[in-house]
Amino acid sequence: MIRLSRLSVPFWREALIAFAVFVLTLSGSLAFAKSFHDISQKGRAFNLKELSVDRGDTVRFNNDDEFIHQIFIDARAFKFDSAESDPGHVIPVEFTAPGLYEVRCHIHPKMLLLVTVK
Repeated sequence: MIRLSRLSVPFWREALIAFAVFVLTLSGSLAFAKSFHDISQKGRAFNLKELSVDRGDTVRFNNDDEFIHQIFIDARAFKFDSAESDPGHVIPVEFTAPGLYEVRCHIHPKMLLLVTVK
């Protein structure tokens, strides 16, 4: 009786199996990739009044204004307080907990964006 050792299995077969596992893992990761949402700050206001996102999504606050801005969130489940952002800069905020959040600017207190995180 002839016994086949592990070394007798063609290399290409093992490589093909490893590649298939890699592709399946990568495609599964992409299916759960989080999204980015862009919000403009201009005219001392956010371009939207409300935004709905999934947990883990990132909202990018783009300062498209001629003034400095700042992002502030103070909720029980989620807190965020950015530094001042000059015109042309972006403040990314990843929303990690479900809920309804009021996003404001300390510099311009009338600015308000309601973000619902599912």
